[in-house]
Amino acid sequence: MTEMAIRLQGVSKSFGEQKAVDGLDLHVPRGSIYGLLGPNGAGKTTAIRIMLDIIGPDCGEVELLGSPVDDAVRARVGYLPEERGLYQKMRVADQLAFLGVLKGMRRDAARREAERWLERMELIDRADDAVETLSKGMQQKVQFLSTVLHRPDLLILDEPFSGLDPLNVDLLKEIILERSREGATVLFSTHLIEDAERLCDRVCMIAGARKVLDGRVVEIKASAGRREVALGVDGDANFLRELPFVVRISDHGNYFEVRLADGADPQELLRAAVAAGVAVRHFALVEPSLREIFLDRAGRRSADSIGRRGSERAAHARLKASP
Repeated sequence: MTEMAIRLQGVSKSFGEQKAVDGLDLHVPRGSIYGLLGPNGAGKTTAIRIMLDIIGPDCGEVELLGSPVDDAVRARVGYLPEERGLYQKMRVADQLAFLGVLKGMRRDAARREAERWLERMELIDRADDAVETLSKGMQQKVQFLSTVLHRPDLLILDEPFSGLDPLNVDLLKEIILERSREGATVLFSTHLIEDAERLCDRVCMIAGARKVLDGRVVEIKASAGRREVALGVDGDANFLRELPFVVRISDHGNYFEVRLADGADPQELLRAAVAAGVAVRHFALVEPSLREIFLDRAGRRSADSIGRRGSERAAHARLKASP
């Protein structure tokens, strides 16, 4: 049996009348890059805070790296929260070294690692500057470095690419893949499903506080049961609208994306095009994207949950303020 880096079993959490996580089972194999996906307000951040024992669940079981969460386990975890937080008056290198020491590193080793990472991130010339003098994007890179500096066994990244330009997004992705190749487990939480589709081995999709899909990306796509064809033709394509096995047509001029009914043979579409006397320039089967599968599975529940973000944050604020 594959050893799990993260195990949540039957986890639920409510804030007043608001259900933030509802009966979540989550099993993240060690060494995987695992995507926790869903719209803003779906419950992803609440689930992460429960994993890390920042807040407790109303019910359910939680284990990280094979054990209940304690200080020893936390030292092996790197956590990048969605809401960033750095000591604004501290110098950049000092802050990274300080945070490394908190994770169990020797101060001299933490300082060397901080300088190495700052060099790679093209921030070495700002090492002795106060954090408050950095741009928002630079501060985000520093926060990411504080997450990977101590070489954790488990990386938990909540919306890691938010606010970064494409070059820095690519740099962070490169580092995430490096850490994975070195044996670390990565939990990657995002509402941008396309990012996860390119990075993750496995995904869990959440909508309205509940899990709607879970598994390996390739298996989820293979089991979607959908047939789409990218069709390029020269000639009148009105014949497509007369075919009983065509469910939907996206018209892009001389290029069409054609959704076929479940069980339909794509070759029938090709034969129909030939029979209609059009010249076929392009014909290819297209696998569904994770975004399309998610929308098919989540339906209105996904759309309805997008507006829950404000109420979830308000609930967290009430919890923090309560005696």
